[in-house]
Amino acid sequence: MNAPADRPLRLAIVGAGPAGLTLALLAHQLLPRAQVAVYDARPAERDVAADPRTLALSLGSVQLLERLGAWPAAAAQPITEVRVSQAPPTLSRGPLQAAVRISAQEQAVPQLGAVIRYGALVAPLQQAWQAACAAAPQRAALHLGRPVAAVKPVAGGVEIDAGIAETADLAVIAEGGVFADQARKALSHDYRQQAWVGQVTLDAGFAPGTAFEHFTREGPLALLPLPAAPGDGAGTRQAALVWCVATDDDPLAPLDDAQRLAVLQHRLPDGAGRALALSPLKRFALGLNAETTLVQGRCVRIGNAAQTLHPVAGQGLNLGLRDAYSLVDALRHAPDLDQALRRTEWARAPDRWATIASTDFLARSFTWQAPGLATLRGLGLAAVQALPPLKAALARQMMFGRR
Repeated sequence: MNAPADRPLRLAIVGAGPAGLTLALLAHQLLPRAQVAVYDARPAERDVAADPRTLALSLGSVQLLERLGAWPAAAAQPITEVRVSQAPPTLSRGPLQAAVRISAQEQAVPQLGAVIRYGALVAPLQQAWQAACAAAPQRAALHLGRPVAAVKPVAGGVEIDAGIAETADLAVIAEGGVFADQARKALSHDYRQQAWVGQVTLDAGFAPGTAFEHFTREGPLALLPLPAAPGDGAGTRQAALVWCVATDDDPLAPLDDAQRLAVLQHRLPDGAGRALALSPLKRFALGLNAETTLVQGRCVRIGNAAQTLHPVAGQGLNLGLRDAYSLVDALRHAPDLDQALRRTEWARAPDRWATIASTDFLARSFTWQAPGLATLRGLGLAAVQALPPLKAALARQMMFGRR
């Protein structure tokens, strides 16, 4: 494709997180004439591998990273089953069960997705990009410790203000941050919820690789299986915990860790076993914050920079990786840059808006308390479980997004 035709495409990526680095590697591999520069405020000496945050990746994201040669399989825990339920229990007797169980075996795939520490994913991505920079310095660059203060439109491209002014044909913003720290975008809603996140030790009453999504009166509670670590006790499992509660009536804020563990035990879904230990928890405000369009002139936003979602469906990073792939695919095949950007906007809209809408609906609807709604939600879960085509469609959406 042309950037114009007499020179290669100059691509600037703001953000050296998983979405930005994946985009950089994709562009380097699939756009052989592109010059790609990645900027990030993170100091070069910071050990990104030590970041303990937990990421949930769909099967499609895992496959994309495998094709890039940057998937650290040994550091990841495959998700082989997902169990979705609600509390209080409804339809708990008889042939209809108000719960959904999706297994990799049932869907004829090796795994539904995977759970990995942020640092365990970003460190090899960064190493792969640094190797590309060393092998082809004229085509690849990494600027750590250089925060981008502004991206300004100029004739035929953009100007990147990162200490010194540099120009590019296209800038991609892949640095989003969390909801509480963001300026409000065109579509914004504060759920008045916050997520308490940490790690819980459970007894081994369920198979390794099982993830739970349990909807309580206060909000969704998710358990994501973590890889076994040295020192784990026999007969126990480690899981990442995402526990969402109302901001205005937070039952956890006044409690200490021991009290939170006791409360958690009463909130766990059936089949999750007993909570044996709980790490100190951190909390984050939750909201929807989305741009109406990915593309503005010669600037594209992907991942959290384009849309910050409630964690209920675990789709934020996966959506960003699909954004990255679609952009590079359009840049490969469109005859000029502006057409590639139009193609990206058009191609991403169905998946993007379907994911935003479904996540928003789940975040809101399972906290509604009108009479009869719990039964209706139970009937919905039972219908998904009882109808294999419906469950398969849900599984495909979860693994690959809307295609």
